[in-house]
Amino acid sequence: MLITHIVIPFEVEQKLIWKHNLQAYEVYELFGNHPRIRFREKGKVRGEDVYTARGQTNAGRYLAAFFIYKPSSHTALVISARDMNSTERRSYGKK
Repeated sequence: MLITHIVIPFEVEQKLIWKHNLQAYEVYELFGNHPRIRFREKGKVRGEDVYTARGQTNAGRYLAAFFIYKPSSHTALVISARDMNSTERRSYGKK
């Protein structure tokens, strides 16, 4: 999967700050550090499915970001992000 653009809508960015204590730059760092990407579910629009990106920020914080992949523009539209839970961390460490 080729991702050349990452879009975080203002409303999502605000939610990341107040609910998950995450800054937008941390999500950009996650995508810049070669995250593991997995299919999550089919999207409402044909060809625009939901995926999960799991990885680390430059500071070592483990994050999971959920995004819609728009293949026509190689864009990841971030819909949420949070710290990985303990099960995700164990799974991430095994690969």
